Amino acid sequence: MKGILLSFQPRMGIVDSFSLDGSTLVTPSALHARTSLVVDGELLVASGAKARHHIPVGGQSYIYPALINVHDHMRGNYLPRVGPKGDAYYANWSPWDNDLKSSGVYDERSHLNVETMYFLSAYKNLFSGVATVNDHFPHEINDPFIDRLPIRVIREYSLAHECSSYDLKWGRGMMIEHGMAVERNWPFITHLEEGFDAEAQDGVGILERAGCLTEHDLLIHGIGFSDNDIKTIKKAGASVSWCPASNILMFNVTCKIRKLLAAGVNVALGTDSTHSGSINTLAEMKYARATYRALYGEDLPAKLLVSMVTENPAKAFRMDVRTGKLEAGMLADIAVFKARDDDPWENLCAATMDDLELLVVAGKPVYGEEARFGELVANDLSAGQEKGYSLIVVGGRKMFVKGDPAGLYRGVRAAVGFPKRLDYLPFEV
Repeated sequence: MKGILLSFQPRMGIVDSFSLDGSTLVTPSALHARTSLVVDGELLVASGAKARHHIPVGGQSYIYPALINVHDHMRGNYLPRVGPKGDAYYANWSPWDNDLKSSGVYDERSHLNVETMYFLSAYKNLFSGVATVNDHFPHEINDPFIDRLPIRVIREYSLAHECSSYDLKWGRGMMIEHGMAVERNWPFITHLEEGFDAEAQDGVGILERAGCLTEHDLLIHGIGFSDNDIKTIKKAGASVSWCPASNILMFNVTCKIRKLLAAGVNVALGTDSTHSGSINTLAEMKYARATYRALYGEDLPAKLLVSMVTENPAKAFRMDVRTGKLEAGMLADIAVFKARDDDPWENLCAATMDDLELLVVAGKPVYGEEARFGELVANDLSAGQEKGYSLIVVGGRKMFVKGDPAGLYRGVRAAVGFPKRLDYLPFEV
């Protein structure tokens, strides 16, 4: 039997009213020092509100909005990466797809079922502080798994694979899918201008001529965007997903990121799958900063980079009234990281998986240090895995986690027949 199966039990016995006290909140645009963040059910409430449980956090940690990964392919988060051979690079995404599907790693991955891939991908995101992600696949592929995963995978989107004649024909057609996005106030998500052939380079024009370039659009990659394309995207109010690690591997170039930012385009950072991108969002942040420095000889400001994994993707997903910030009335999506730098924004840009101390999704702790935050899930944790939690060791710390990633990891290794290493799982079994 290929892969393994996991399921989560209902969330019972979890503390539903608590405060995190005495730390610095990074909202993310502003700082609030030595204050409390209060959670009531799924929501953040005013700091003066009463909470049943008080958890001292103090100055050893910073509290951030949980991160948002604007672009992932959750069936594809396996390793190693697959790229062009020698000094060559791809003309568009299609030959990369051919290389992937003829590779040894793809054959190895075939020993795992789709459900296993979705759980691996959820943990790839969870262990980097991500609470919300888009899986850029058609709904019929991911719908069976979304509700069972320990993080939020958005359902409210329409899509195309890419707006070209040689795309993978996802969805019901560009115009129908875009119309549905406008009607339902969803994002319309598509790869665009991911290549150098004439049709790929005309992606913005194709959307514009079809009446499908609006503020609902989330355009992925855009390595072919011209200066005029950028002006057109800004005028339309569309958002852009920047995936520099994947772009550089496949094409040795990325989008005109400095011009996009200077134009005021809403840009969010995405990992793409690990077959071409970084292992997780924290790694992608570091790669993005290094790429920007190499291209332009200047730093990408840490505060701006943090916005690319919090409030900017929330805006792109049309969820900015629900997540991406630490404000009363928003979903309690919270990430607590060790404070290793006096500048909280620089701190997050330098963080690793070993620095994540707590992750809360809609008020429910899904990952955290048992010694400091275990009381939030104590009843469920003491009941064992039948309540949906297990314990692992990460960076020398005993951590509680929703589900059983250690069992998942063992199942992967059994399925492929050797001790496979997946770098986005920060523990050993």
